Amino acid sequence: MFVVTVKFTLAEGAAEAFMPLMRAQAKNSVALEPDCHQFDVCQDPDDTATVFLYELYSDEAAFKVHLASDHFKQFDADVADLVTAKQVACYHRSYPS
Repeated sequence: MFVVTVKFTLAEGAAEAFMPLMRAQAKNSVALEPDCHQFDVCQDPDDTATVFLYELYSDEAAFKVHLASDHFKQFDADVADLVTAKQVACYHRSYPS
């Protein structure tokens, strides 16, 4: 399995606009992509401008399909002005396999 984590830092006051778009993106990813098995959206309780994603794909190719999807491209464009920083990290899951 291929794991992707993303940490967003949002512009001041942007969380209220960002979170519904983020939740819709998570739902679309799981519903429309058969090889996207999990898409968790987490928000720091002490800093609502920090959002963390945990995504689980069958393999790296499935993640590339995700990045090329229309719904991802639309989400990326919709939130561009709401995000001040984005950190992406990729891993191969060791356990459970």
